[in-house]
Amino acid sequence: QVRLVDSGGGSVEAGGSLRLSCAASAYIYSTYYIAWFRQSPGKQREGVAALNGDGTEYYLDSVKGRFTVSRDSAKNTLYLEMRNLKFEDAAMYYCAAFRPAPWPAIRSLAMPVSHWGQGTQVTVSS
Repeated sequence: QVRLVDSGGGSVEAGGSLRLSCAASAYIYSTYYIAWFRQSPGKQREGVAALNGDGTEYYLDSVKGRFTVSRDSAKNTLYLEMRNLKFEDAAMYYCAAFRPAPWPAIRSLAMPVSHWGQGTQVTVSS
């Protein structure tokens, strides 16, 4: 079965932490590049974090130093550790699979996406 399953979202107070997971089918994990995106109401979907095959990490400027992307290849899973969450981090978070693309294209979602996860909601409150 070809799929991506996002999980781990929830409601936290500002300054809190969450860990998102993106479980991929073996086919997707071995075939595509996977990254994290988010979309808040009224805004365009944007790339948040990506982890290159050589281990290079890429982040949206506003999350640098607070978010960490990682993977567990034994579990075909990509993670997003989010710390010191801010109100502006509130959004629906998605993982997506696509053919390799440079970070600037990922950040602005300027490339075709082959598969999307269903999304997981992150809410940040005072």
